Amino acid sequence: MAEAERIIDTPEVGDDTQPQPVTAEPRGRRRITALLVVALLAYLLDLGSKMLVVAKLEHQPPIRIVGDLLKFEAIRNPGAAFGFGEAFTIIFTIIAATVIVVIVRLARKLYSLPWAIALGLLLGGALGNLTDRIFRSPGVFRGAVVDFIAPSHFAVFNLADSAIVCGGILIVLLSFRGLDPDGTVHKD
Repeated sequence: MAEAERIIDTPEVGDDTQPQPVTAEPRGRRRITALLVVALLAYLLDLGSKMLVVAKLEHQPPIRIVGDLLKFEAIRNPGAAFGFGEAFTIIFTIIAATVIVVIVRLARKLYSLPWAIALGLLLGGALGNLTDRIFRSPGVFRGAVVDFIAPSHFAVFNLADSAIVCGGILIVLLSFRGLDPDGTVHKD
């Protein structure tokens, strides 16, 4: 058998060595570092922006960014998106904590960089809003999230919400393309 045609890790003809056992090595490096970097960046941007909004914008008139189309306005939101579910703040806290646990568990099988980015965005956003739910008034696990990006005719949101939405969209696109978190591609 010619050297170029030889199957990797198989002995050459006449080679007396025993074949080495095949180990279940992953196809590439784990992407946990990428996930953590994206999550940390999303979290720190969200946390910093909320600190700035609370210090400079709360109890102040809105700042118009693009005429009437976009303004920055400090809002405390105890509910979910669009202000729904204000009585269920504890439920949203549990959901955010569950999302974080699921992402951490999934990270053990993560070999895809696009999935690492998507999950990092989700993790950073979930941590950002969970931090508000735990540490902001009116109390632990009942805290109101600081929202401040206010497009006209749309809900007021924050950078954590943006990270969650972008991560979710990326996950949908990756799923449609058949890319799994472990780096395999399927054509279902």
